[in-house]
Amino acid sequence: MGNQLFTAEGPRAVKKLAGLGFGIFLDLKFHDIPNTVAHAVSAAAKLPKVRLMTLHTSGGYDMMRAAREAVAGKKNRPALLGVTILTSMDAPSLRQVGMSGTPASRAIALAQLAKKAGLDGVVASAHEARAIRRACGPKFLIVVPGVRPASSDANDQSRVATPAAAIHAGADYLVVGRPITAASNPREAALAIAAEIASAARRAK
Repeated sequence: MGNQLFTAEGPRAVKKLAGLGFGIFLDLKFHDIPNTVAHAVSAAAKLPKVRLMTLHTSGGYDMMRAAREAVAGKKNRPALLGVTILTSMDAPSLRQVGMSGTPASRAIALAQLAKKAGLDGVVASAHEARAIRRACGPKFLIVVPGVRPASSDANDQSRVATPAAAIHAGADYLVVGRPITAASNPREAALAIAAEIASAARRAK
């Protein structure tokens, strides 16, 4: 669940989906001072069936560590994922906000910082997934957004990948949005993407 739905409907949307039996990926990308993020994460972790939750790694080590400590010891706590570099950003975009280096080098460094802070994984494009896996180990979760079937438009994304490419790069989870929600037949689009994912997963074994 992203910012659009959560802003419109709030926690009741989480409860509604949880009531239907779904596990929730709460993609709110928290980014604030450590104390504020810690309280936000603690509150979000109390919502039903929240399995994954995001915060921005650019908030720094102290912020990420505070988030991790906010859920320490909680039974069935959600996995905390650090958003590295947004898939809409390329090297010129990074320079505009004062970040040097390539998106790949920054994403890897931020993933390592997230692991050091105790986060369970990161959100990163498929272009960086393999290198992050090598740097952070096999148990570190990697969620890949910007997933687009070959026939889809990239929209405002700069670093995209097909479902098959994301799986082969080592993704644990894929985030697929507009190729389904903006399709003329969302159900057919979802089924086609699911079939591509299943085929790629079989080949990856």
